[in-house]
Amino acid sequence: MLVPLRPALLRFLASRGAAADEAEDILQEVYLTLSAAKIGPVTEPRAYLYRTANSHFLDIRRAAGRRVRREGDWVDAHTGEDRELDERPSAETSLIANQQVAILQHVLDGLPERTRTIFRRFRVEGEPQRQIAADIGVSVSAVEKHLTRAYEAIAAARFHMDGDHSMPRRLRHERGHHGD
Repeated sequence: MLVPLRPALLRFLASRGAAADEAEDILQEVYLTLSAAKIGPVTEPRAYLYRTANSHFLDIRRAAGRRVRREGDWVDAHTGEDRELDERPSAETSLIANQQVAILQHVLDGLPERTRTIFRRFRVEGEPQRQIAADIGVSVSAVEKHLTRAYEAIAAARFHMDGDHSMPRRLRHERGHHGD
């Protein structure tokens, strides 16, 4: 009776939250249990199989929950401390981040004044490109070109910081070359 219902039982277990391999294991366990057990006549074999599969599924989940609690209790008992995680970055991570910020600040400081101003107003202060263009008396297209220059300088710096020396992406096309 189990074999014809196998696909339906797998779907049933999946709907309960079992992963595919976990559902397969449960059905194997059900088959072994039913093969070894001395079960009398069953009036509703289909319902019995579903109930048995669900029961095995719940047993596995309860055992997993107990294991997690037991492991947590063990850690609490052996560390003697609260297990709260420190959300602050490590000293090494902070140092690296500070170095990267300094490098990026140096890159931005090396840009022309107008490009720095446009970048700061757009990215930091959140002003619309159209407003920046009107305030400094240039076209929106010119603002976009300044932003592109700033983004390229930042991308180049990130490329060197990340140590990824594959071909860098270009934000704009070089003269005479077409993009792929």
